[in-house]
Amino acid sequence: MTVQKFTSPLDWDDLRVFLELARAGSLSAAARSLRLSHATVGRRLAALESALGRSLMERRPEGYVLTDEGESVRALTEAMDERAQAIRRREGADTGLTGTVRLTMTQALADIFLIPRMGALRAANPGLDLEIIVDNRTLSLARREADLAIRLARPQRGDLVGRRLATLGYGLYAAPDAPDTLIAYDESMAELPEALWLDRHGGGRRVAFRSNSVQGQLAAAVAGFGTAFLPCMLADGVPGLERLPLSGPPLTREVWLLVHRDRREVPRVRAVIEHLVTVFTAERARLKGTAVAQ
Repeated sequence: MTVQKFTSPLDWDDLRVFLELARAGSLSAAARSLRLSHATVGRRLAALESALGRSLMERRPEGYVLTDEGESVRALTEAMDERAQAIRRREGADTGLTGTVRLTMTQALADIFLIPRMGALRAANPGLDLEIIVDNRTLSLARREADLAIRLARPQRGDLVGRRLATLGYGLYAAPDAPDTLIAYDESMAELPEALWLDRHGGGRRVAFRSNSVQGQLAAAVAGFGTAFLPCMLADGVPGLERLPLSGPPLTREVWLLVHRDRREVPRVRAVIEHLVTVFTAERARLKGTAVAQ
């Protein structure tokens, strides 16, 4: 068996860049998080691989993927990073946790509901950076495109740990003088449960407005284009809108928080998880649509 020797001393900055690239899965995301150039991130990775004498990552069209050796080095580097942070906290250099946590979810949940409720987390941990990726795509937690995901469906497979946060309720909303027409998703979102519900229970009415944005549908309802089928947490209490009786059975969707198994005990990730559970638990009635009179 050939024993690999280090060709140069290990540089902690190289390891730190490698760890961020492993978490992010892409050069651009890692560079943005570290506030470095793409070229610097690439050079740091190359320097680390040269020092170790082995390949740690494969460059693929979808991003950077860890090799078997890379997985081993990532696990060791994660442990080093957490111990370094513990030393900083012990010495009093920080007033709380540090580092970046990436969270992905739909834009409506992020903009309307969650971001305004993250202030307490920031106040308790001013050294903690939060990156919220608003995207309807299923970002990969395994490839570190995000640390946490909030999704409207329970995962069917994969090495993910899921926790149901709340139930999201839907209702019909329209301006008082709106015409008897509908506001709906466009064809790209036609398979969503809420789009299918409206197609089945819309009474065959003409669709006067379509959008792949739920916020766009809300704005169209306020503008008087017709009736929209919207999340209650988004539309309840909006001036100029009324909630109408449902024309079919109620629709609800479960809100799930997902984390990869090897990330759930990372202190900064755990802190965000605990805050999210607190926020969603406190607002369950609002999310389900039972917080206001029907």
